[in-house]
Amino acid sequence: MGLTVFLVLSAAATVFGLVRLWPDDTGASHRVASSEYAAPGVTFPIAVVQAVLPPCEGADAQTGAKPAEGQSGDVVASDATCGAVTVQLEQPTPSSGDVRPIVSVSVPPAISTSGLRDGDTVQLLRIPPRDGNPESYSFLQVQRGAPLSLMLVLFVVVVALIARWRGILALVGLCFGGLVLVRFMLPALVGGASGLLVALVGCSAIMFVVLYLAHGLSVRTSTALAGTLFGVGITAGLGVLAVGGARLSGVADDEGATLASFIQTMDPKDLLTCAIIVAGLGVLNDVTITQSSAVWELRAAAPGLGRRELFRSGMRIGRDHIASTIYTIVFAYAGAALPVLLLLFLYERPVLDMLQTESLSEEIVRTLASAIGLVLAVPVTTLIAALTVGGAKAPAVPGGPSPETPARRPAPGALPTAADLQRAAEGAPAPRTRAEARARMSD
Repeated sequence: MGLTVFLVLSAAATVFGLVRLWPDDTGASHRVASSEYAAPGVTFPIAVVQAVLPPCEGADAQTGAKPAEGQSGDVVASDATCGAVTVQLEQPTPSSGDVRPIVSVSVPPAISTSGLRDGDTVQLLRIPPRDGNPESYSFLQVQRGAPLSLMLVLFVVVVALIARWRGILALVGLCFGGLVLVRFMLPALVGGASGLLVALVGCSAIMFVVLYLAHGLSVRTSTALAGTLFGVGITAGLGVLAVGGARLSGVADDEGATLASFIQTMDPKDLLTCAIIVAGLGVLNDVTITQSSAVWELRAAAPGLGRRELFRSGMRIGRDHIASTIYTIVFAYAGAALPVLLLLFLYERPVLDMLQTESLSEEIVRTLASAIGLVLAVPVTTLIAALTVGGAKAPAVPGGPSPETPARRPAPGALPTAADLQRAAEGAPAPRTRAEARARMSD
């Protein structure tokens, strides 16, 4: 009863939060449009690679080939021997008539050595001719749609084959989570809403749909949901305290600085708080659903266990899960921050000084807040599961009939089974009533 009341109140608060914080599409679109991605007239044509030159050496080793004389942008001479790629645009430009231009543009050494080859597609940045200057081109990025789509299809097929309908429903829930992130959380942050409230409402909405969709409508799933919401609340509280206590600004890299300059209505610290909460959501959900399932399986395997013993057994499983999950969180964040770690290592600064930099401090706060919320969610989820899974059942009397399988006499002339021999070796249990004793004597 208490679990149902808690989840109903949480669902009502989530719906109220979605209605209250739902962003104004018109205002959000106006703010995004006011920060233009490129100057008027700039286009981003797709081109096919025809030749890839090796990286340059000497003065141009880090930048690629120098632009040709009289050219703006990164267009190099056609006789360049290094640090460039030659491409042909897929479509003609307004100034080329029906001809698809062929240009050579300078690229960094990392692009030249990335495996780019003839036939690959890239995206350029084209600046139209103006003030007597010819049109210019710069390399923008490699088109990776095909390999990324192949990986996505492979992922969906593997999940569908192994997890079947449960996996397919989980993928549907994942799509719903992405929809909440794109349609609600990001526009609400752009609109200046509190990062803490946006994260709590968005994560709660995602969990209500994803858990019940992937695992079914049951008390077991409701237990995991309650534990997840508790862990999200703990992570949120710790995130707010840590961001304020560590004096984190939320601007630790170029992307943060760009956002801070483009979106004046958003506090970078709100974005950091929201990121901390969202980052721990997936691992937290994994732990709570596993703990809930473990308690239900323990009850099925040992129906005679009391609630105290059931909780203790579940916690033994939970401690192993906590240990392995903490490794997962720490190494996942370490992998994401590996370039920063390597750069700071090359500076040969003391370890304590490196840990106090803005970029690493953000990762530390994100890791520890998520880990603490995860650890505390395990006993809470286990306790709720032990209280809601059902009481202990009295074990059947050894050798006697159980409520599910009443005793049956063997048919005349039938050979004794292994169970009959086992009961005969153990002996019949003592009669419990006088009527049962008289019945045995009359047999």
